[in-house]
Amino acid sequence: MKRREFRLLHGIVAGCLVLAGCRSLYYAAYEKLGVEKRHLLRKNVEKAQEEQAEAAQEFKDVLTRIKELYGFDGGELERVYKKLSGDYDDLSNRAEGIRERIGKVDQIGKDLFAEWEREIGEISNTSLRAKSEASLRDSRRRFATLQTAMQQAESRLGPVLTQVHDYVLALKHNLNAAAVGAMQGEVGAIERDVARLIEDMNRSIQEAESFLATLK
Repeated sequence: MKRREFRLLHGIVAGCLVLAGCRSLYYAAYEKLGVEKRHLLRKNVEKAQEEQAEAAQEFKDVLTRIKELYGFDGGELERVYKKLSGDYDDLSNRAEGIRERIGKVDQIGKDLFAEWEREIGEISNTSLRAKSEASLRDSRRRFATLQTAMQQAESRLGPVLTQVHDYVLALKHNLNAAAVGAMQGEVGAIERDVARLIEDMNRSIQEAESFLATLK
């Protein structure tokens, strides 16, 4: 399928995963282009990997910028605050994108396995049916592990974003070296939580890689 066709189709029907009837149209439209549910699941898991890796780097960059505040004078503080404010907005948008992506992965996975289970009932050969059932059980188990890892990482996004937002607002109200020095104790907590978030994201990325290997 041509990339242009894929982008056009994606733009038209991307929102259809919300409603069951609309999802049927979504899948049918892709199937006409030779793209089945397993292909869509793979694409969205890969995108989730990419988005989490990018988010992890962005959180690292924000933490580095916060640490750089100490020792700056007033003019530099104003400049860094503006950058941090923009960073927070970018992180917030990134987090929302990750939540939406994980929702797509969950829904497509459920629909794929439901279809798989229905189709197993159409296999008359006992040996082939048993093999397909075993494959389905294994894929569901691996997918459940992936879901748990993604949801764990997602659950940390909100609290860490709140910490960053609180810090940025407090900085906005106190753009002087003394006030920033008094806020230094908060940085340790942010650093610990960012480290946990990145650890969970890396685990999610690894689980995604393991699951993708089963779709090849």
